[in-house]
Amino acid sequence: MRYQTFKNEIRLSKLGLGAMRLPQTEPGFARPVDEAKAQELIDYCMKHGVNYYDTAYIYHGGKSEVILGQALSKYPRESYYVADKFNVQADPDYKLQFNEQLTRLQMEYIDFYLLHGVTDLTMKDYEQGGCIPYFQEQKQSGEIKYLGFSFHGTPDCLRELLKKNSWDFVQIQLNYYDWFQGTAKEQYEILREHDIPIMVMEPIHGGMLAELPEECIQVFAQNNVSPAAFALRFVMNLPGIAVVLSGMSDIKQTKENVATADIERELTADELSQLEEISAILRKKIAVPCTACRYCCDNCPQGLDIPSLLSAYNDYKDEAAALGDKNMATWRLFRLKALPEDKQPSACIGCGSCTAHCPQGLDIPAYMKEMAELYN
Repeated sequence: MRYQTFKNEIRLSKLGLGAMRLPQTEPGFARPVDEAKAQELIDYCMKHGVNYYDTAYIYHGGKSEVILGQALSKYPRESYYVADKFNVQADPDYKLQFNEQLTRLQMEYIDFYLLHGVTDLTMKDYEQGGCIPYFQEQKQSGEIKYLGFSFHGTPDCLRELLKKNSWDFVQIQLNYYDWFQGTAKEQYEILREHDIPIMVMEPIHGGMLAELPEECIQVFAQNNVSPAAFALRFVMNLPGIAVVLSGMSDIKQTKENVATADIERELTADELSQLEEISAILRKKIAVPCTACRYCCDNCPQGLDIPSLLSAYNDYKDEAAALGDKNMATWRLFRLKALPEDKQPSACIGCGSCTAHCPQGLDIPAYMKEMAELYN
């Protein structure tokens, strides 16, 4: 396992386990975590040198923290580092939430603590609610070792945040698709200018970069490496990256990710060019860059499985582009009619709660409305 020295104080494994997508007892929205398989993943990671574990108050409906704490309790506390997050939208009572997290984790302190999913819209909620001074106090008392935030906003918002407070680290969504097609490169460069260690989330864009169209697969066949491994290598070899998180859901993924983290080799200019070409192909195919993080789901008053609905929308757009005819592609949406009527796109009331909680700021109600009109 490769390691990165953090602030000249501790050594962090280049690969971190993200506990947002732990194994489930069966596929599907809101299914229980398979605790035995989760323990197996964490045991494998610990055995192979992974020492950074990331969770949050809302992951798996609050069960992620509990399961992670239980799984790590069999190991010496100094042998691993835990990252957890305060989510102002889940509960603005930061004192109550922080103490509940310590209880769930069965820990006396949290190594890396973050404001969760800061955006241009939520920045004022974090800044004006009083949580930042409180967490700084917890850092002084030792209940928090390092304080930072995870970020899903604009580069201008990031610059503003860095002006107002001193941060030990920042977590951003970074992968080669967002590097070439979004603002990830600009965000990365801003953090490098401020000499702030970077934690990476969504290095495979929620699995999107692991399952690629056929015209992209040939690139990886030539290099004898999987698409997922290629995506991880791109991020891991960037200067200033402390930890790359991967939301591992099965032992096969875990073994491949650990093996990838063992290899230190920069991508060649040709390989980088290939990734840029692939990102351009994907940009034309992917209508909605949803990462299936499910932040939108918990607050949907209609209880819609939004990522699944958006997946059907992407299938429709992909087919329409391939055929050059939108009408001929609408059959891709007909499978949604098998859902109960109150779980179909037409059940969306357009309240906008989903967009407010979406790290990408996607106009989800507009997509729901379009789908409802298309298949009705």
